[in-house]
Amino acid sequence: MEQTVTLYRPTGPKELELVKQSGYKKWPPRLPQQPIFYPVTNEQYAKEIATKWNVRDSGVGYVTRFCVLKEFMDKYEVHQVGASYHTEWWIPAEELEHLNENIVGTIEVIGEYKA
Repeated sequence: MEQTVTLYRPTGPKELELVKQSGYKKWPPRLPQQPIFYPVTNEQYAKEIATKWNVRDSGVGYVTRFCVLKEFMDKYEVHQVGASYHTEWWIPAEELEHLNENIVGTIEVIGEYKA
């Protein structure tokens, strides 16, 4: 059995609706002003982003969890962008479809936060 890495993604209702339309199988393409897809390494950081940014911007924020083949994720470095737990991967938008192809299982919603 192949090894996987667990990723977390804070998201708002519009992006989550597109994930839902895919059967919870893939992330939608990035918008032109979004050159990088930023999944994070832990639920704590994802929840912080969802509650501070997504709730503020759209009234609700979600935390999702999904698994990706480790072999695929190994080519990306983890970046620390603040506190010790503020860690994330930077996946170029043009590589997002490859990430989607390496998702194992489905994208799960594990948290919902409202204003």
